[in-house]
Amino acid sequence: MEENSKTLSFEFFPPKTASGLERLNNIAQAFEVVPAEYFSVTFGAGGSTQQGTLDTCSSLFDATKTPIAPHISGIGSDKEAILQSLNAYKDKGLKKLVVLRGDLPSGFGSIGDFPYAVNLIDFIIDEFENYFEIEVGSYPETHPEAVSPEQDLKYFCEKMSREVQGAVTQFFYNPDVYFKFIENCEKLGCSKPITPGIMPIVSKDALIRMAKNCGAKLPNSLIKQLDTYSKEDDVKKFGIEYVSSLVQELIKKGAPGIHFYTINQLEPTKQIIENLD
Repeated sequence: MEENSKTLSFEFFPPKTASGLERLNNIAQAFEVVPAEYFSVTFGAGGSTQQGTLDTCSSLFDATKTPIAPHISGIGSDKEAILQSLNAYKDKGLKKLVVLRGDLPSGFGSIGDFPYAVNLIDFIIDEFENYFEIEVGSYPETHPEAVSPEQDLKYFCEKMSREVQGAVTQFFYNPDVYFKFIENCEKLGCSKPITPGIMPIVSKDALIRMAKNCGAKLPNSLIKQLDTYSKEDDVKKFGIEYVSSLVQELIKKGAPGIHFYTINQLEPTKQIIENLD
């Protein structure tokens, strides 16, 4: 793959305040210099940030020239609510979606009409045909709720067999895991682009917490290296170097691009990009 064919995309979450939304618009505009392929906006468990996702997407759409891709998750939602969201996105002129199963909030009783992402994908295509460009999620280290890696891979490839553009992975820090995942997918005939999702490192505690929540594995070597730093600035500096090296290896060995989980921050993602060849 040619170097100039690599793509970079960036993920944000809905801010809770008007000032936070204004700040996010400024951050997104800074990332457009890259340039960005698209900006995605997360969707809370069980649709808990549905309005926030729409408001954030609308604001980014007006403030930038980059395609905006709202996340939409099915679990805990019914067809009427999902249809309402999809029509709102279409009315705004948004054409790209990141379609996920999603998580059921604690204490939430009903799984809803879409127990799996593939059910939601089928519904979107039935209702809107090919209007939306769909990206899906993937777990190169196996979904934490999967019965087995083999079954997880089978279901992922079934999802990718639908009219979807490609997938973005959960974050990881071992490049071998990604390339083995790609190899296993190709053995099952699944060859659509799978873009690595990368989370910059800014804090050891935050990293461990995020990994636990998302079912991502942290290499022992990474934890040991983080343990050698006591100052926050040193951790951030190390994190930039570590993730820059990871991203460089992924791109050089054939990844179609990188999707950055920015946590609504310009840095250190901007510095990591500047470190790339």
